[in-house]
Amino acid sequence: MDSRGGPESLDPARVTEVAHETAAVIVRTGRAAHDPELTSRLVALVDDLGLSTLAELWADRPARSLPGALWRLYVLREWVRRDPVGASADYAAGIRFADVPHVVAGVADPPGPAEIQVLADAILTGVFEGDLAIALQRAASFCRVVAAGRAQRANDADADGLQAIDPHWGSTHTRRAASLLTTGDDLEACARLWGQDDLL
Repeated sequence: MDSRGGPESLDPARVTEVAHETAAVIVRTGRAAHDPELTSRLVALVDDLGLSTLAELWADRPARSLPGALWRLYVLREWVRRDPVGASADYAAGIRFADVPHVVAGVADPPGPAEIQVLADAILTGVFEGDLAIALQRAASFCRVVAAGRAQRANDADADGLQAIDPHWGSTHTRRAASLLTTGDDLEACARLWGQDDLL
């Protein structure tokens, strides 16, 4: 048994149950209250608890589940907050390859670091105040634009000879682009499931 009493000390079935219950309560509470202050507190949950705590509950849940979707939204937001310049560079590079997702994502032009941070917060706020399906669709579209941008930047690195400086940069960004495409597909599937009252 874990001496800290964390989720790993519980029965795995109970951890699964708690992960789904907490995700449902958080979404339901925010949507029922219509209280901007409460919404702000819920959006800031990741700051209060930290990703490591949420990871123990939500990270291992299936991607196409409510806790899995919330985990991916929080991770996207945390990445944008930690690397707004890189996120905006990837996004800006992907716009011309993903026009429709860019429109759905709703990033202001030009998509600088501040605009990308505003979008990340707006998506999480939309989880609680707006239509969860729309928030998930916006996040999925954001992933697709960023993935296209990362792939393009990886190609540019090859063409510019940057591989000689860092031989792994291009392949790392290509793998990350593929991972983001998968995340985008999962978030879009979650949006459909939510619309069918099937996102658990």
